[in-house]
Amino acid sequence: MILGAHTQHHLDSLVTAWQRLRAQPLASAFSILVIGIALSLPTGLYLLISNLDRASSSLSEHTEMTVFLKPKIETAAALGLAEALRNEPGIRKLRFVSREDALLELQRSGLDDVLTSLSSNPLPHALVIEPTQVHPEQIRRLGQQLRQRPEVDTIASAEAWAHRLAALLDFGVGLTWMLGTVLALSLAAITGNTIRLQIYARRDEIEISRLIGATDRFIRRPFLYFGALQGLLGGLAALILSGLAILWLNQSVAELASTYGSSFRLAHLDAPISLLLLACGALLGLAGAWLSVAYTLRDFD
Repeated sequence: MILGAHTQHHLDSLVTAWQRLRAQPLASAFSILVIGIALSLPTGLYLLISNLDRASSSLSEHTEMTVFLKPKIETAAALGLAEALRNEPGIRKLRFVSREDALLELQRSGLDDVLTSLSSNPLPHALVIEPTQVHPEQIRRLGQQLRQRPEVDTIASAEAWAHRLAALLDFGVGLTWMLGTVLALSLAAITGNTIRLQIYARRDEIEISRLIGATDRFIRRPFLYFGALQGLLGGLAALILSGLAILWLNQSVAELASTYGSSFRLAHLDAPISLLLLACGALLGLAGAWLSVAYTLRDFD
């Protein structure tokens, strides 16, 4: 019986909170929109980082390391090295470029007049390698393994580019956490201020409820549900805003990707992250409401 009354009061408090939201549609919509915009900022930054990470993973198919062999290495030895390396871990594809093919490629590029003046072909054999991943540590490790081969002279790799990209992504993750923390405190303050105004508007009602024996927990409950509902709807607004932003930007991204022969598209938030965003909005609203109610009711004592 006690559990039933307790559950019923929770349901009544939830209904009361919803009715208070609907009673002031303009003010509620403005507060929800402010919360949604604030939540959409770290959400948008997270989407940017996750899509950059996804794009960098797809770039691994087009990232190449060029391994130049020593000039004295003959064709048979170079081909033997290519076959030995073809199935090595960390190597997706390997292509052998003979010194003759490299010379022809340079001639096609417009350097024919310069190359014809040379008495011999100065170019070495080369191996063009596509690594399995573009993570800088893996590229560095693969380069170290290749440099240990006696046939290898120099290596031109994307290690520096991959390192800069990884550093940029790490910076973005840190910036997302910092921005999210600052905005979380701001959202709690926004919700707390809204609840505080509601409490003062119902001060007489609260004092009468106390006189007839209502506890602070009983009085606090509708305001807590109000804050949680406001935060939840703010999270939903953030989902809608970020989704609209992705739809708006995808056309430009598709046109840019097509110039590189790619079909890359920006990805939306997946279901677990979307639910996490809604939960964070509700929890921040609940936290702001709890702090506001606790301090405001203490002022009434």
